[in-house]
Amino acid sequence: MRVCVLIPSYNEEKTIGDIVRKIKEAGFEVIVIDDGSTDNTEKVATENGALAMRHIKNLGKGASLKEGFDFIMRMTSFDVIIVMDGDAQHDPRDIQKFISHAEKYGDDIVVGNRMASTKNMPIMRLATNKFMSFLLSTLCKQRIPDTQCGFRLIRRRVLKQVKLELDKYDLESEMLIKASQKKFKVASIPIRTIYRDELSRIRPVKDALRFVSLLVKSYFK
Repeated sequence: MRVCVLIPSYNEEKTIGDIVRKIKEAGFEVIVIDDGSTDNTEKVATENGALAMRHIKNLGKGASLKEGFDFIMRMTSFDVIIVMDGDAQHDPRDIQKFISHAEKYGDDIVVGNRMASTKNMPIMRLATNKFMSFLLSTLCKQRIPDTQCGFRLIRRRVLKQVKLELDKYDLESEMLIKASQKKFKVASIPIRTIYRDELSRIRPVKDALRFVSLLVKSYFK
């Protein structure tokens, strides 16, 4: 199983270097998509061993993921992609847990589950996550306890058959919906999330409305 790690990033110069270095030390290739950062995210990622690409302006997490996926599908032969965030909330040591699970059970997508320990999760994020995960699990007809987690494993065969179209955070939900419609198996594994004092880029009201719109379109489609 050939594995690479894809990290969409925006203004993460303080954390991206350490993340890339730890992933490289574990033996994995790293691709960083710098989504129009105003700091040195791209430079720091490259200096620590990542292949980095940069948007001239901020386009959104979904746009960064699509660019990364497209590059991997066209230019590489990796069997599996691990997606994780560049803000140090995800622990690179958990990468092997995703791989081991996929090798043992053969699941097509493996999503990180932060719900086993939520005492440090901001209350608004927890409530929004539970609501969205319930609705999305119902639509996908698979239990996915933490649908909003960006730490996940995706097999190449999923990206071959699933056309992703959205540009913001809702692409992560779009992926689960469309993969489920194609009968791909989605599983979850517990992960540890490190919450710091960083400001969340998720806008609860606007993103929730975008999410509901996605659900309605998917249901009627």
